[in-house]
Amino acid sequence: MTEPNRRHFLLGSLAAGAVATLPASSQTTPQTQQQNDRGYWLSHVERVSEPVLKALNERKLRATMPVEAAPGERDSRAMGTHLEALGRLLAGLAPWLELDPSPGESAQETALRSRFRKYAVAGIISALDPSSPDHMPFGASSQTVVDSSFLALAILRAPNQLLGKLDATSRKRLADALITERRVQPGFNNWLLFAAMNEALLKVLGQSWDRMRVDYALRSLQSWYVGDGVYGDGPHFHWDYYDSFVMHPYLLQLMDTVGDESAAWTAMREPIHRRAQRYAGIQERLIAPDGSYPVVGRSISYRCGAFQLLADAARRHMLPETVAAPQVRSAIAAVMRRTLEPAGTYDAQGWLQIGLAGHQPGLGEGYISTGSLYLCSAAWLPLGLPPSDAFWSGAAEPWTSQKIWSGENAHTDHAQDA
Repeated sequence: MTEPNRRHFLLGSLAAGAVATLPASSQTTPQTQQQNDRGYWLSHVERVSEPVLKALNERKLRATMPVEAAPGERDSRAMGTHLEALGRLLAGLAPWLELDPSPGESAQETALRSRFRKYAVAGIISALDPSSPDHMPFGASSQTVVDSSFLALAILRAPNQLLGKLDATSRKRLADALITERRVQPGFNNWLLFAAMNEALLKVLGQSWDRMRVDYALRSLQSWYVGDGVYGDGPHFHWDYYDSFVMHPYLLQLMDTVGDESAAWTAMREPIHRRAQRYAGIQERLIAPDGSYPVVGRSISYRCGAFQLLADAARRHMLPETVAAPQVRSAIAAVMRRTLEPAGTYDAQGWLQIGLAGHQPGLGEGYISTGSLYLCSAAWLPLGLPPSDAFWSGAAEPWTSQKIWSGENAHTDHAQDA
């Protein structure tokens, strides 16, 4: 580990000795294990986020963040990669930024959150300020509709600490930026949800919003449902993690924000929640005993962000009855260990590099660049739950594949057709 990566581990003392499975010894108390587990998660939050948020706060993101991309794609990716880093990182951090300190929270966590709240708001203001060297080009390319929507998702997940801290000028600039994204025609696939999320935030901002874009996205996704908790990405099914990267989390947030604006949308809420719960159960079973998981489909270099839906379901207390919250805590920690700790994950200055288990540039599609990689933050959504929540306070448990492959009895699994 290089010195630039080592020096800002504020939470190292809490993370020391934390494990991703069960307590290491019978002397480990539930409270100690809870602190160690949460501290371990927060050590990754700090390591991944600090370079991005500190640079945003200083208006030096463009000056300091490298732009790694597929051969021949660097110049085209450089246009939007900074907006990618901002929106994607905050989308995962938002529930934690929104959380108020509570009993059981460490002083280190409170201090880290306070600093990152300040950096995040400063970064959003800078991104919207035409005079800033980090001004983001909303609407300048088709990719910006994707990452403006991740920023919208982040703001909707933290309405008090992100949206509520913006001054009137920045709120107006934010609305104008989202309206500018309407010039982008989204593809007939998961991109419909990106356009819909931007409209949902415009509604919250008190602006005129396009109900048709939201309705078209919601109705299209219902028509693309293929069964057993899975949506097609467009009319056809794709083997990848986009049901977790986009479909389920976006549908859940749209139901939160605009679900009561139409009787037809309200009627979608129950099946959307039921399908998400089923897919969360599938995701938990995909995590192998060692924290690895099938390397299949596009965007695998988003690393542990592949489990955004499982993390979101845990945050929302909507896990299947057969899946205990502490086993999800352990499972996601194991995934983080496999995807955020291998040598080569970070460059010498602490920025993420393309790969899944280290630096593996061949795993990056043409649309992947450095900013894209910060969707790994989506695994951290349960940090929006206080330390007293059962997700954190419950005794660590093995996850399903650990139970089964160690010979322990377990529940059978059956498809859900509706």
